[in-house]
Amino acid sequence: MTLQGRAHLATDTSPILIVDDEVAIAETLAEFVTELGYTPVLAYNGQEALSLAIERWPLLIITDYMMPVLNGVDFVKALQEEASDRRQSLPPIIMLSAVSTARAIEGIHVETILAKPFDLDELEDLIQRLLK
Repeated sequence: MTLQGRAHLATDTSPILIVDDEVAIAETLAEFVTELGYTPVLAYNGQEALSLAIERWPLLIITDYMMPVLNGVDFVKALQEEASDRRQSLPPIIMLSAVSTARAIEGIHVETILAKPFDLDELEDLIQRLLK
């Protein structure tokens, strides 16, 4: 299904934080979540994402694994510490990766890892399930 063929499925205006150092992927995901009815907030590295997450506390996070400045694992670890300090629940996190990350994510909170290239239908189903 193309992005243009998707129906607006949500009316929630809470942001979905999209973190990827590949601008084309970040912008495609932003368009995708917009068409699902959510507000995207973009970051291009883990440090920028951490600042935005602390400021906006997103409804859901879609993050890349390999990024400059602060990778996806370190970003999630820092966000876990922030959530603990705030005594707040961590938003659901979907990690995207072009490499096997099973060992690297031990001890961090992510709902799932999607291999790049990922299927938009699978991502849509996952987002809907996580935000129910």
